[in-house]
Amino acid sequence: MMAFFAAACLALSAAVSAFAAEPATSPTGTTPPEEASAIEDRLRSERATRENSFVLTPHRPNYILPVTYNASVNRAPYGAEGDQLQSVEVKFQISFKADIASGLFGKNGDLYIAYTQLSMWQAYNSDYSSPFRETNYEPEAFLSFDTDVRALGLRNRLLLLGIAHQSNGQTEPLSRSWNRVYAEFVLDRGRFALAIKPWYRFRESAAEDDNPDIGRYMGPGEIRMFYEWKKYVLGLTVRNNFRIDDQKGAEQLEFSFPLTRRIKGYFQYFYGYGETLIDYIARTNRVGIGILLTDWL
Repeated sequence: MMAFFAAACLALSAAVSAFAAEPATSPTGTTPPEEASAIEDRLRSERATRENSFVLTPHRPNYILPVTYNASVNRAPYGAEGDQLQSVEVKFQISFKADIASGLFGKNGDLYIAYTQLSMWQAYNSDYSSPFRETNYEPEAFLSFDTDVRALGLRNRLLLLGIAHQSNGQTEPLSRSWNRVYAEFVLDRGRFALAIKPWYRFRESAAEDDNPDIGRYMGPGEIRMFYEWKKYVLGLTVRNNFRIDDQKGAEQLEFSFPLTRRIKGYFQYFYGYGETLIDYIARTNRVGIGILLTDWL
């Protein structure tokens, strides 16, 4: 875990170098006003709708990639049927949350429940009955605290403390699941945002653990970085197990761009381990393009 925080500090330093240098003064000697916060803009939009019973508040991005290509399909878990899997499939994610209790600690501390579903669909594989190859279900609950702590030129806007369960809803031998507690620190400066999310996996008995070595591939947490420019958003997510002699992890690069007032185009590239639970032990190399309904920022 300490190695993760050390890497987080390096990421913070890099972020400061790239995006958070001290603002220059104008010829009159005054300091220009600070650029509006992308995180605060999102929080303001969420507050405007969270009391509306007919609105679902987005949690993670909601998107559909009608065409993705995986250059390294993981066929092993499916036995002989794995030979029928195609490299081209549909990938989509649904994610929302609800504020069920506000101001638990004075005027701060909101309790949320959330749900995220990620699916891989062999939609074009009609010879194999176009199955959903893998679906991951992730309910979670977390406390969200508004913060205003400055560190290394960034401002810590949010602190989240949560518990999450993730599984693929399968029976043996395809069953995969794990349970975690996590903390998430959400920082920003202007249109740049950084989220540092360490987690701890609850141990399970050997007889009940479908994936005892998942921590070796998923690591102790993840770091997400995003930059928004005129509704264009560039993002990078990184995980690493910090084992010098057995490096495992993943990187996801994403880019979104406006198409209409409500819909964005979306490009995503994933390389590494743990794109889905069934693939946590196999390295994935996937590229996809589609549409995005709700972004991180």
